[in-house]
Amino acid sequence: MTAMSPARRNLARLVLLAFLVALVAAILATRALGDPAGAAPGAATAPVAEDEPIPTQNLWDIIESGGVLMIPIAFCSLLLVAFVFERFISLRHGRIIPKPFVRRFLEQMRAGELDRDQALALCEESGSPVSQVFAGAVQKWGRPAVEVEQAIIDAGERVTNGLRRYLRVLNGVATISPLLGLLGTVFGMIRAFNAIATTSAMGRPELLATGISEALLTTAAGLCVAIPALSFYLLFVSRVDRLIIDIDALSQELVPMISAEDMENRAKRSTAAKSRRSA
Repeated sequence: MTAMSPARRNLARLVLLAFLVALVAAILATRALGDPAGAAPGAATAPVAEDEPIPTQNLWDIIESGGVLMIPIAFCSLLLVAFVFERFISLRHGRIIPKPFVRRFLEQMRAGELDRDQALALCEESGSPVSQVFAGAVQKWGRPAVEVEQAIIDAGERVTNGLRRYLRVLNGVATISPLLGLLGTVFGMIRAFNAIATTSAMGRPELLATGISEALLTTAAGLCVAIPALSFYLLFVSRVDRLIIDIDALSQELVPMISAEDMENRAKRSTAAKSRRSA
């Protein structure tokens, strides 16, 4: 079995930590609901809503109860869904490193069936990120190996920027959503304290319900958007890193085929073989 890479270990630890936090929160919430504050130990609690069913709310009612800041949080959730689907489609391994093109290109290069123009034409025809790196190396055909490797590095940086496109959006959603939820919490608490200050709300908890509900709903909504956004951001960063490593490994196979040193060695071997045959 192959060893797990550090990026995968970190991602696994993050997922495990999130699962443990969610589990602890669920246990605490269950205990809080099962043991209401102020109830005496061992005292029996009266059944709730014996005659009428417990009222429920649909999604639109929840958004309205959360206040105006639920609108930007909902917009962040739409951005998250759109860009997650886009990145899942764009970062497919078969799209970034198409195996048929790579296998055919490297086999023809090893066999000496391609010259510089033919190799560039194949790379342009493919248009995949790995072919862009190959094209950068082929443009230094016949130059020293150091220049070829530098061309691979330069082309790899350009490809990396393209693969990391829109990841900043996911990172931004993961950062902004909890801040919006926190701001909604502040607004909700301000509304609750205003109710206390302007009316005799201490004996009427229903007057505080609106502000407290707004505070809790916006916080929950912000976290519900931020946690998946951060998880997908780390997932896509790890995938991009793996793809770049694979592209670099394949490009390094191309260096000895087109560098000046290798061409000189092949020319010497060819001359020596011809002299032996003539002798």
